[in-house]
Amino acid sequence: MSVEDRRSCMDLVEQAKASGAGRAASCQVLEVSLRTLERWEKEPEKGDQRRGPDTVAAHALSEEEKRAIVEVCNSSAYRDLSPWQMVAQLADSGRYLGSESSFYRVLKQNDLVSHRQKSKPHAHSRPKDLLARNPNEVWSWDITYMKSPVRGAYYYLYLVEDIFSRLIVGWTIEEVESAEHAGRLIDRACREQGIARGKLTLHSDNGAPMKGATMLATLERLGVLPSLSRPSVSNDNPYSESLFKTLKYRPSYPDGAFGGIDKAREWVRRFVQWYNTEHLHSAIRFVTPGSRHLGLDKAILAKRSAVYEKAKRLNPLRWSRHTRNWSAITEVHLNPKNHKSEIQAEFTIDMTTPTPRPKVSAIRETVKPISEIRGGCPKNGLHRSPITNASDSGEGTGRGENPRRDDLFQPLHRSSKLRPKMNSDYLPSENLP
Repeated sequence: MSVEDRRSCMDLVEQAKASGAGRAASCQVLEVSLRTLERWEKEPEKGDQRRGPDTVAAHALSEEEKRAIVEVCNSSAYRDLSPWQMVAQLADSGRYLGSESSFYRVLKQNDLVSHRQKSKPHAHSRPKDLLARNPNEVWSWDITYMKSPVRGAYYYLYLVEDIFSRLIVGWTIEEVESAEHAGRLIDRACREQGIARGKLTLHSDNGAPMKGATMLATLERLGVLPSLSRPSVSNDNPYSESLFKTLKYRPSYPDGAFGGIDKAREWVRRFVQWYNTEHLHSAIRFVTPGSRHLGLDKAILAKRSAVYEKAKRLNPLRWSRHTRNWSAITEVHLNPKNHKSEIQAEFTIDMTTPTPRPKVSAIRETVKPISEIRGGCPKNGLHRSPITNASDSGEGTGRGENPRRDDLFQPLHRSSKLRPKMNSDYLPSENLP
């Protein structure tokens, strides 16, 4: 950061302090630590004193070696090959110019790395930010495995959840994964919930049943907008992954396999009944998904808030500030974008009221609360979901050790091998892999 920018930060902090804001809170808005600000104030005229490395690695490529690599890559014999193929062929001819990574590094420094095929380069864009303010606006669904009596064979649980209320709106267990079963499930759930055309967005991952022709035809017929996660990124579908963990970590979930598909369906039926009507969900202020889906959560939360306010009036010394937040969550995001820029935009200095005021109220007037920006939801929709009801818990049985944890699948990172650019007058004679 330049000296001018540092002076600007120090001036803003002083102005905020004169308006009643605390220095630490002002530094947090400016994304500068208080210790750094104090160091700047001691030596305001000093800039960045970091010098960087003073020496060059002894094994670094010389300029002549780098030019040799560029010449070889641009030659007619090698310009249609990847660095991996170049290194192998150079070794066959008795030459060594550098490793594959060195080739890529030198080519990148000379702007010779790009996508060379006629098709557009493949890119995984982040899913669209979905926002739900009412039930039946955004649903999330996925499929998980359930052990069957046959070793290596599984039952497949299809589960559809409303992300606003966390209500399980539909489920089925089948012996195979198919777009036909998924289409019938979504069709039945939409009819039961009375979904109008163009009012619902259905989010899922990139599995074959989610993108099958029957499934897509069903969504088009119902007027449901599809939304897909990035390939191999389970974090883009967090609500379904969290629900699967809640299901498989129930104490009554069997340690081994289910005795049959009918027994598996009966267990899931009892779980759905408990989850929708008895489970106090931590992400929706500990009300049941069924109550929130029907709009009864506001009255429940208002009653809790009144109980806490009454307790505070009877013994105010037990609360130093506010009582517990029992306000209803009005917005639920799926894959929200970064809202850091909105925080910075809300930082303004009011010079018309120079008289000091309490720090808390001053910072509230100058900085937009995080809860307003993110709609009161945790980042990416992830949350803890503890067991809050002991009914149907199978008390006395041990917890199963499930080696397959659907919520912890890690994304696969694939690095594409980029190749050097072609000369403008060269046309490749074969398709590149």
